[in-house]
Amino acid sequence: MRSTPLAVAVAVVSATLVPPTVAHAADARTRSGAPAAPGVSLPGGRYEKTVSVKLSSERGTVVRYTLDGTTPTYRSPVYAPGKPLRISADTNLTAAAFDGRRSSATVSYGYLIRTRETPIAQLVVMSDVHTDSHATGDKRYEAFFDTIGSIFPRPDAILSNGDMINDNGDGRGADHKVVSEIFQANLARKGMTDTQVLVSNGNHDASLAAVRAGYPRAWFPDTGGGFYESDVNGVRLFTVNTETYNADTAQRTWLKNRLTQLTADPRNINRPILVQGHRPAPGTVMDGQQTANPLLTQDLADFPQAVYLSGHSHLNINDERSIAQKDFTAVNDGSMSYVEVEHGYQAITDKGLADRFEATTAQALFIEVYQDRTEIARVNMNADKHDIYEGGQWSANPQPPYASSGTLSGPTWTVRLDGRTDDEIKKNFRYTAAARNKTAPEFTSRQPLRAVTTAQGATVLRVTQAKDDQLVHHYDVTVTDTATGAKVVSSKVLSEYYFMPRPHSLDIPVAAAGTAGTRYTARVVAVDSYGNASPAESLTFGG
Repeated sequence: MRSTPLAVAVAVVSATLVPPTVAHAADARTRSGAPAAPGVSLPGGRYEKTVSVKLSSERGTVVRYTLDGTTPTYRSPVYAPGKPLRISADTNLTAAAFDGRRSSATVSYGYLIRTRETPIAQLVVMSDVHTDSHATGDKRYEAFFDTIGSIFPRPDAILSNGDMINDNGDGRGADHKVVSEIFQANLARKGMTDTQVLVSNGNHDASLAAVRAGYPRAWFPDTGGGFYESDVNGVRLFTVNTETYNADTAQRTWLKNRLTQLTADPRNINRPILVQGHRPAPGTVMDGQQTANPLLTQDLADFPQAVYLSGHSHLNINDERSIAQKDFTAVNDGSMSYVEVEHGYQAITDKGLADRFEATTAQALFIEVYQDRTEIARVNMNADKHDIYEGGQWSANPQPPYASSGTLSGPTWTVRLDGRTDDEIKKNFRYTAAARNKTAPEFTSRQPLRAVTTAQGATVLRVTQAKDDQLVHHYDVTVTDTATGAKVVSSKVLSEYYFMPRPHSLDIPVAAAGTAGTRYTARVVAVDSYGNASPAESLTFGG
């Protein structure tokens, strides 16, 4: 969506997917002074049974871990050496080695646990690739395809749902060939020779002619309007051109006629029909005011079998509002370049609180279609913590390795089409507005607020994160000078839920050095995605 050029950023800390040797651990300790990160006996990925995972670390350290996506602290459970952790459901395992209270870098692994039931089709859905050169794209997509291969070694299809490049009407259509080369090299490297690649047109994809010229014909088999129909191992897929849909009578007629023909067959009443289009449809998923084509929502409303997949907004797929059901199912598919949250919030950066609605997380959907359901797993390609501005410069291409590759950005969504009629199917939808979450977050630690003085003499308000049955979205934070009544901080501070692991606590800047003697009163409320709010926590500090 953003037209800002994407630049290379500083690489993040990561860890290997195999247990470190004693020699490597000792080297790491010598170089950094902190313990080496733990190793793991079984990498993350998709498994068809309960798995047993062992953790290892250098001698003299203790491994602590979490299974809820949070950063381990010295209060987290201790791993018993040699005793495997049994993982029987979708889980993010995060671990760190501790020497006293000094910890290593964290490592995180995502495990998708399935049965031996064979799916009809497996599809990876990505969007907003925004790649313009081999320099920024080669290593990233090697890492991304390695993650794809760890979950779906031979996917039936990879959908790239618009904005493959960064064209802003400035003649960059030839960049499509760069993306094509990167994808083809990785498909060959991973042995995905039978995997279909199906591309949709986005607002940064230059002309349709440039898209056709950039990719193999099978990747974009349109007949002139940027829309087409595909068969993915028996699953019907329709690719629409959301740049023209509302005004394109021929495209609308084609889609409605084909959907009517398919659903007229009683055998298809309970079968999903996938539709990919770059822009979200109005009145469905959270959209950041980036939706388009109200007639697409209208046209799909007669077909509860439709599962509409959209990108463009870059809105993260951690948030449960990224799936919505009313007359059909709509799903955000994240972004391969960077994700966003809604505007109006602030993030904690090295420069203090800043107006941020972007983070460098890359995400994709991993979809499995079964006879009686469609399972949609949400996977991070990279969710390492990194500010999208480096030295004041936009930098949305942090290079691998990534410590968070393959972790899960939320529980798997399961779409069922249960019923003998369209109305019955709609009544059985589970991701509806009426069924939205009403459980508020809660602070569970004994002392959720603390005042902390940094090494530079500044004061920060340390907030131990609240817990929620889905996710804490942000905190309403007010810090008041008790003598003057002036508000030193008044902000909606993001909880950093889109990073993996999520931080155990947040340090919110309050005052610079030199304000000794000033007293403050802080008030903090935890809020989830639906506006459910915790009771307020308060703290008076300073002196």
